[in-house]
This record gives sequence, C-alpha cells and structure tokens, in this order.
Amino acid sequence: MTKSRTSRWLLCGAAVALLLTVACLILTVPVKVLHKSDKRSPMTFETVVVGQLGVNCFILGCEETKEGIVVDPGADADRVLTAVKKSGLTIRYVINTHGHFDHVGGNRRVLEATGAKLLIHEADVHFLTRAAGSAAAYGLTSENSPRPDAYLEDGMVLTFGSRHLKVLHTPGHTPGGCSLYLESEGKVITGDTLFADGVGRTDFPGSSHEALIEGIRNKLFVLPERTVVYPGHGPSSTIGHEKLHNPYVRAL
Repeated sequence: MTKSRTSRWLLCGAAVALLLTVACLILTVPVKVLHKSDKRSPMTFETVVVGQLGVNCFILGCEETKEGIVVDPGADADRVLTAVKKSGLTIRYVINTHGHFDHVGGNRRVLEATGAKLLIHEADVHFLTRAAGSAAAYGLTSENSPRPDAYLEDGMVLTFGSRHLKVLHTPGHTPGGCSLYLESEGKVITGDTLFADGVGRTDFPGSSHEALIEGIRNKLFVLPERTVVYPGHGPSSTIGHEKLHNPYVRAL
C-alpha cells in the first residue's frame, strides 16, 4: 500500500471516529432529560371498592409531604381507614363527587378518624342527611353524613402537599355533581357523571340528561385525550376512548 493511500485511510478512520463520537453524544441527550424528569416522587393513587353498589373510593396523596385526600368513602369505613393507615397519609380533605348515599355513607367515620374537612357542592348538601332513608328505599343500608365544612365550586383548586386538584362542576346525575381533575397526573375522577362506555342515570328527582351531556362535552371532553377517566363505579377508561366510543354521547 502506498504512503498516500495509507494517509487517506487514516483520515477516513479519524472522520468515522469523530462521527461516531458526535452520534453518541446526540443519543445520550434525551436519556439525560428523561432521567431528570423522573426525579419527582410519584403520587399515591389507590382505589378501594366499597359498599353494596361497588363504589370506587379513591385515596390520593403527595409522597413528598404525605398529605392526602379521600374521595367518596361510601361505605366500609374500616377498609378505607386501613388503606389510609398503610399509606402513611395525613388526610386533609374528604371529598364527595355528589351526594347519593352510596358515595357518602362512610363520611362520618372517616372524618372522625382523620380530622379531615368535608367538601361537597352546595347543590347536593341536602342529600347528606337523607342517606340512610334513601338507601332503605332500595332495601340497602347507609349512614347519614355530617354537614360539610366547605363547598366545592367550579374552577376551584384544592392543594394537598405539592399536588393540585381542579374542581369541574358536572351536574346532571345530581345538581351538584363534580369531577376532579389532576392535570399533572393526567387523571380525572368523574363520579357518576361519566363511566367507561356509559353515563350516569338521570331518572332521579333533580337530575337532568341535558345538563349531564353538556357537562361531559364542555368540561370533560375538552381534556387531553390521553387523560385517564376514573369513574364512581366500574373500570377506568380514557377521554379519547369515550369521545370515540361512548354510545350515550358520541351519537348526540
């Protein structure tokens, strides 16, 4: 091999090595960014299915401060409190998405055990003292709830630790029905407003099918499609799936 050819090979080899070095540097940049974003502590998000009607009670908590909330402790307060104790959370709020007996029956015991404040929309307060009677009308049992410490309002933001939850007033199933949006987590708790491939009943006194559909379309379906939907009963879904496949909303 001639000296000039050898020089050309050496130059080519050096160029290839340089390109590989640059490529490696480029490929490692996204990895570093992803690693940095993973440093935030995860949020506690636990579901406890309670009561004779299978209500999804949710326990949410900030892992950094150990402050938390309980949503819809409808029954089986002992099981809810056991889950709270296991999580190590200090419960700041008990929130009812609406006032029906199957969502509020465990309020008293959870409130007494945790010292938390009770929040519900003002339009549903009248349900709290009628829970036992309403359950009995269906041959079921429940317990009346204490009155709330404060009212949920559309657009209000509740804070527990470093986490934030936005209240969305979504009436229809009841006049004061609310959904709870955790934007940073990509989750929304919808109570009995929106289910996986279904919607809440509107054949109760004070219910409104028109208000229910309006709330779903204008408050829930405007959320990012990847947002996970956690309803008051049954399995989870996503906003994207419900927009495409929910037969009670899609065809209207």
